[in-house]
Amino acid sequence: MSPRHLRRFLAATVSAATVTVMAGCAAEPSPEVAVRTFLLDWQAGDYEAAARQTDGDVDSVAAALQQAHDQLDLAALRLGLGPISIDGDTATASFDVQADLGIGDPVWEYEGSMPLSRTSEGWAINWSPAVIHPRLAEGERLAITYDVPDRGQIYDRSEQPLVGETDVIAFGVRPARMDDMEGGIQDLAEILGEDPEPLLNRVRSAPPEEFQPLVLMRAQDVDPSLLSRATGIPGVETSELKMPLAPNMASAIVGEVAGTVEHKVSSRVSGPYQAGDTVGLGGLQSVYQQRLAGSATTKVVTLDEQGGETEVLHEWAGQESGSLTTTLDSDVQTAAEGALELLPGSAYLVALDARNGEILGAAGRPDEVDNVGAFTREYHPGEAFTIVSAAALLGSGAVSADQAVTCDAETTIGDRTFTNPGGASLMWGQPDLTRAFANACATTFAGLAAEADPEALNAAAADFGIGGDWQVPVPAYTGEFAPGGGEAGIAAAMVGADGVKVSPLTMATVAAAVAEGTWHAPRLVADEEGTEESPSVELDPAVVESLRAMMRSTVQEGSAAAANIGMVPVHGQVGFAEQEIDGEAGAVQWFVGYQGQVAFAVAVETDPANTYSFAVSAAADFLQRLPYGYVQDTTAQEGSAADAGGVPAVDPVY
Repeated sequence: MSPRHLRRFLAATVSAATVTVMAGCAAEPSPEVAVRTFLLDWQAGDYEAAARQTDGDVDSVAAALQQAHDQLDLAALRLGLGPISIDGDTATASFDVQADLGIGDPVWEYEGSMPLSRTSEGWAINWSPAVIHPRLAEGERLAITYDVPDRGQIYDRSEQPLVGETDVIAFGVRPARMDDMEGGIQDLAEILGEDPEPLLNRVRSAPPEEFQPLVLMRAQDVDPSLLSRATGIPGVETSELKMPLAPNMASAIVGEVAGTVEHKVSSRVSGPYQAGDTVGLGGLQSVYQQRLAGSATTKVVTLDEQGGETEVLHEWAGQESGSLTTTLDSDVQTAAEGALELLPGSAYLVALDARNGEILGAAGRPDEVDNVGAFTREYHPGEAFTIVSAAALLGSGAVSADQAVTCDAETTIGDRTFTNPGGASLMWGQPDLTRAFANACATTFAGLAAEADPEALNAAAADFGIGGDWQVPVPAYTGEFAPGGGEAGIAAAMVGADGVKVSPLTMATVAAAVAEGTWHAPRLVADEEGTEESPSVELDPAVVESLRAMMRSTVQEGSAAAANIGMVPVHGQVGFAEQEIDGEAGAVQWFVGYQGQVAFAVAVETDPANTYSFAVSAAADFLQRLPYGYVQDTTAQEGSAADAGGVPAVDPVY
């Protein structure tokens, strides 16, 4: 049973206008005066004054009206006078009730009725609990109950659960066993560092004999002394539960679930949440909170003196919780996380199914729930961007893949000097564009700025989704392409420096576009409905064929050859970009590529002076960790069409 929603304070407007008064005159005293006065005083919370209009004991009637208010934990009460029928010395008055049960709860509307008798002093209401509600009997009380659905699970593409069970301790009370309800709740709230008001509201309106969970805490975070202090308060109890709170993997994407108290959710998340509810704090758990949590079925019930439920006076059906199926693949996710474990600093890896853009894995180091950098980190792509700039050059006809170029260690364009990573150059023979690409020759591509068509470069960046309006359910950075002015600005953009920013997710879509021949917007939720997907972009087949050969050359004989990445042909490009990271000088290493249908991007933050190829090493580790047969081996012989091509014609074995 879930606790009540936090209450807003609403002062009931008290005025004669609130009560609809029957028009007409009477030659003798009318019961209308007594009824109208009773309703106004009841609505205003002046229970003693209301009780004086009845034939009951003033203190007892006032107490009953006060208890009804507390048992329903009313935010506001509005009463409207209806018809009054008179039969000699007796009368019956009907009235309308609107009982506001508070934020997140409904307004309970019903029709009440009260009998009256003429006395020597005028008309008096014949008191019984039925005046409060027609079906409330002697010895009964009102209460609010909730039937809350279990939180839905988040699954990977094969319906494997991504959220594990966590041991939880629920701190709560049995209201009937509390010596001092207000004092006890105040003490419990102080121990747990919480606002007592929503907890007290919950307890007031709850069935007194039932355990009411108020605060959820992970068992591992509960100190024995805290447990002892809390349970030392009369009426306070604890219950050990297992709840789906912590992600098994892909923690930043799946997101964390917490109780409102534990993480002060009431001050972090907008909307009406009950004390003790589970709430997604980030990732898919937050985005799909309503779907995964559902909503409670709320009931107004009557209870007997032993606390047993005697009748349901009204029921509001809740919403069943639902599950969520993602495109993530547990095998790929595990491989991605494992590939980053031993890296010295922050790093990210995103893998996609090149055939449709579905996200198979997204990992970050450190592996923490708030490290969403795989989708949101803003990096210069460095030479990895030459996939895009080569596409622009080839597509516009400015150069061909076999055209002779230079690859000096350093070159100056305008007022800007460009150098190759590590100061390397191709001094032997006359390199062509493919060889320069394979060896990440930044000076070659910077030097081709004069040949580049700025419009073609902009179009290529757009075709590869950089800076596009595509989106996934969780926060993601699509990138930016805004070259600076002049030839130097174009040169910097050609090599993924100034004016070019991307995320690891963005670059994974670039690799997938080459693998498939079509750019697809990334997709994270498999059963998403009602969302408009970004249109796919079919790339020039001739350009794609050249890019595949160039990216294969990088792995066979270029910058990534030493890693010996996988038995199945791998295509890729490396990159190195110096930039400020979190306010300090740093650098980012890249490997962007694909194997079979699996396209991926690796970004590793390093010291600018570090020459070890962490990104290439992580890429090799990732592919080796994939299950045998996950990527279909299409290698018939070295140099075959499959070796230079993209996604296999035969679907891979999953």
